[in-house]
Amino acid sequence: MKKQKKEWFENQDFWLNYGPIMFDEQQWAQAQGIAERCCEIANLKKGDKVLDVCCAVGRISVELALCGMDVTGVDITQPFLDAAKESAEDEGVKLTLINQDMRKFKTSKKFDCAVNIYNSFGYCDSIEDDIKILKQVYKSLKKGGTFILECISRETAVKYFTEGEWFDRAGKTVLTEFKVHGAWEGLVSKWILIDKKDGSRMEHTFVQRLYSAAELRDILIKKCGFSSAAVYGGFNLEPYDQNASTMCIVCKK
Repeated sequence: MKKQKKEWFENQDFWLNYGPIMFDEQQWAQAQGIAERCCEIANLKKGDKVLDVCCAVGRISVELALCGMDVTGVDITQPFLDAAKESAEDEGVKLTLINQDMRKFKTSKKFDCAVNIYNSFGYCDSIEDDIKILKQVYKSLKKGGTFILECISRETAVKYFTEGEWFDRAGKTVLTEFKVHGAWEGLVSKWILIDKKDGSRMEHTFVQRLYSAAELRDILIKKCGFSSAAVYGGFNLEPYDQNASTMCIVCKK
């Protein structure tokens, strides 16, 4: 049997080097408000079960647990789960953390809500694999459960497109370069890290698939089975229009 090609996001070394750059202080500062809004949007009560899809270092998971939720975080990167466990212990909350690929995730536990926050969707090599993730989320929810998906869309990628930038963070100078893949089918991101102490350099390039809001909404309903999928321009459920800062889709099973 032919061995399946390993995708870039399955490389733990990448996340160990780039994680501190991507999950900066601003992202941590926003986590509490986002978690609270998710609880309000899904009309959750204390003790409800929440699945954090691709939870990474537990930024949202920990805050959901602090809101009184029974939280399960799933991620493919074990060092991230280790960091999430440490953060949960520091905050005095409990998380159930599972090291698994969301395309293959199965559980007998049914959740009141699932969240996929901070642009962690669209990195698989194929649309079919992206859909596998969404279908597993659907299967994990109780009837009437809520799925909140937040990520960059094709429209917001066009609106905020820049060819690159540089900044200093976590002891490194970071240079980014961006370009369009295909007919705005994806966004090619090149991240270059230069250590400020020894000058060592590393770089990584990856592609994120871009879905229009209408396209992803239709996939969630027609291919994954959600009864509804409402598109908003942020966690305050503002209109998804020319002023949208992100794409936030609220789905019901």
